[in-house]
Amino acid sequence: MKISRRSLLASCALWPAARLLRGQQPDTTFSTDVKVVNVYATVRNKQGQIVRDLSKEDFLLDEDGRPQSIRYFSREADLPLTLGLLIDTSGSQRNVLAEERTASRRFLEQVLRPEKDLAFIIHFDSEVELLQDLTSSREKLEKSLEQLRVPQEQRLGQRGQYPGGGGGGQRGGRGGRRGGTDLYDAVMLASDELMKKQKGRKALIILSDGVDTGSKMTLADGVESAQRADTLVYSVLFADPNGYGRMGGLGGSSRRGGGWGRGRGGGEVPDGKKVLARISGETGGRFFEVSHKQPIDKVYADIEEELRNQYSLGYTPDRKNGAGYRRIHLAAQQKGLVVQTRDGYYAGDTSTAP
Repeated sequence: MKISRRSLLASCALWPAARLLRGQQPDTTFSTDVKVVNVYATVRNKQGQIVRDLSKEDFLLDEDGRPQSIRYFSREADLPLTLGLLIDTSGSQRNVLAEERTASRRFLEQVLRPEKDLAFIIHFDSEVELLQDLTSSREKLEKSLEQLRVPQEQRLGQRGQYPGGGGGGQRGGRGGRRGGTDLYDAVMLASDELMKKQKGRKALIILSDGVDTGSKMTLADGVESAQRADTLVYSVLFADPNGYGRMGGLGGSSRRGGGWGRGRGGGEVPDGKKVLARISGETGGRFFEVSHKQPIDKVYADIEEELRNQYSLGYTPDRKNGAGYRRIHLAAQQKGLVVQTRDGYYAGDTSTAP
């Protein structure tokens, strides 16, 4: 299912108002009179190893600096998991796409448990397309991975321009360019249209160089949509060093706090590493960079380990009134342990508690 530019624009117009009115889907079945914030966390020791044997008493939690009581606690190794793969198929990924496809197939084979977990696949370049809707069928997911292709018309810009940056032609009915990479739009649509309807543990995995050159939405919009959908985002920086011709890869400067909301010409490349690190850091996921020492299979193995070894915590905020973003700080009592979790939530989006 290809998401047209017209439908995206309509969604963008309605989204800011709608998201202030609706709440997140609850992680469990709760009654309607008590509000609870749900937090998933991974804990590591100084050696980077995951710690699996902590109890509720081993954590300290505060919201905007105010200590909170943890009311619900469990280890979520077996809770159903909803996964979304967001794969960059723009021209800059041409030389790494085959490896991404193969590794993604193996990852889904290892992670998905029949009749328990669900996954979907989206690819994005100058358009965002849902290749496979939510399913537990590995066969359907594998078939959709085989459809991943870099569009023939996608090509590097000329004289220092990156794909999607200032060329001629039409794209998606918006009078844009022939190229482009709609990363932020893909995150927003995956979160707002798919993940928000799901319960339990949810995670997006982005395979991209992180350079957005055409989205209608901004980086901040994409991050917020994932936060409101209570979805972790794992970002995998998989870049072709020659993907931007003379531009020299991803070393260019950035605008608007690490990413652009729209593609621009002029030869300046946004810093994809900062973009992906921000998306993951602010949603409670983790950032990875593929390299010779850390191939994509190893990255996927680390993500799988994290997803199977999370703690689930729930608390009722002591402050009932007030909208807007509230910051969460979750720490372990024991020194030397690092807690990885989302850094906050929107007050109108808390789930309801048992």
